[in-house]
Amino acid sequence: MSWQAYVDQSLIGTGHVDQAAIFNAEGTSVWATSPNFNITPQELQEVVGAYKDTSVPKQVQTKGLHIAGKKYFVIKADDTSLYGKLGREGVVIVKTKQALLITHYPETVQPGTAANTVEKLGAYLVSVGY
Repeated sequence: MSWQAYVDQSLIGTGHVDQAAIFNAEGTSVWATSPNFNITPQELQEVVGAYKDTSVPKQVQTKGLHIAGKKYFVIKADDTSLYGKLGREGVVIVKTKQALLITHYPETVQPGTAANTVEKLGAYLVSVGY
């Protein structure tokens, strides 16, 4: 399956997220993205930096996280997952060995449903070496 197919079918196709992108783990190369999900290089480096941060709690949990021009309050930050909320919408970000899955879910989707979808794809990618 192509990276774009993962975005289109495994993420957006579920109806659990409405925007998604897949980058390399360093955030320097876009592998696939949905239309109009514009994540800046600065925002990508913010995500990468959050994963490199070894403090407890991670600094991103007090500073928040910017994705596609919006600032999210971070409610979960660990070595593989970042969850952010802005009102009733939010972002779920999952890091694998080689990839970053960055997704957005709308107000109409339960956060746990979106997280489960993204985490499942992340686990699958890890299982096949990514």
